Amino acid sequence: MGKENWSSVSAFFLLGFSKQKEQQEVLFGLFLSMYLVTVASNLLIILAIISDAHLHTPMYFFLANLSLADACFVSTTVPKMLANIWTQSQVISYAECLSQLYFFMLFVMLEVFLLAVMAFDRFVAICHPLHYIMVMSPGLCVLLVIASWIMNALHSLLHTLLMNSLSFCADHEIPHFFCDINPLLSLSCTDPFINELVIFTLGGLAGLGYILCLIISYAYIFSTILKIPSAQGKQKAFSTCSSHLSVVCLFFGSSCCVYFSPPSTRSAQKATAASVMYTVVTPMLNPFIYSLRNQDIKSSLRKLI
Repeated sequence: MGKENWSSVSAFFLLGFSKQKEQQEVLFGLFLSMYLVTVASNLLIILAIISDAHLHTPMYFFLANLSLADACFVSTTVPKMLANIWTQSQVISYAECLSQLYFFMLFVMLEVFLLAVMAFDRFVAICHPLHYIMVMSPGLCVLLVIASWIMNALHSLLHTLLMNSLSFCADHEIPHFFCDINPLLSLSCTDPFINELVIFTLGGLAGLGYILCLIISYAYIFSTILKIPSAQGKQKAFSTCSSHLSVVCLFFGSSCCVYFSPPSTRSAQKATAASVMYTVVTPMLNPFIYSLRNQDIKSSLRKLI
C-alpha cells in the first residue's frame, strides 16, 4: 500500500455489536447489569476474605487477587463500550485505545498467571499436604503476586510500545467492542513482523509456561486423588479444586475460541461473541462458582452481609 493511503491516526471506530437503536438499548441494559454484578460480587469476595481471619490462607489470598483482577479486567473494556452505546458514538481516541490495550493485556495475563499459581497451590495441598505450610509460606505467596504484577506490566508495556510504532491505514474501523491486539495489527499499513514475533515468542512462552503449570499440576492432582482408597476421600479431595478447575475450563475454553480457531472458520462476529464470554461472562461467573461450592466463602459472605 502506498504512503499516500497512510494516516496519522488520532482515533479509531469501535464497531461493536448491532447498530439498531432498539438492540443497542437492550445491549446497554444487559452489559450494564453484568458489569455491576461482576464488580459487586468480586468486591464482596475480597471483603469477605479480608474480614474473616479463617480465610487468611494462601488459597484465599490468591482468590482475592483473582477477584481483584476480574474486577479490573471487566472495567477495562465494558465502561467504554457502555459510554459509546449511551452517546451513540463509536469513537475511541488513539491514546485511549492503546491504554485499553495495555490494561487489557495486563489483566488477562495476570488472570492466567493467578490461575496457574492457584493450580500449583492445589497441587501442594493435595499431593504434599504435610509440606503445605512450609512450601506455600506467606512470603512466597506475596512474592508470586508482586512478581506477576511486575512481569505482566512490563510484558504489556512492550506490546503497547511496539503497537505505537506502527502506522495505520486510512480505514480506522475496528470490528470489535474494544481495542484487542489482533484487530489493531490487521489495520497496520507497516509490516507488523516484529510485533508478531514478540507475540509468538514472549507471549507464547509465557502462555505455554502457564498452561504447562496447569496441566502438570492437575495431572499429579488427579493421580493422587485416584490413589485415595475411599470414595468419600476422593470426593473431598476433588471438591477442593473443582471450583478452580471450572474457572480454568471456562476461561481457557472461551479465549481459545478467539485466538486459536482456524482462520477459515473465524469471523468478526464470532470473535466478538467469544470475546464477550471470557472478558465479561467469565469474570461475572467466577465469584458465583467459588462461593456456591465453598462453604467457608458462603459463611463469610453471610457474616459480611
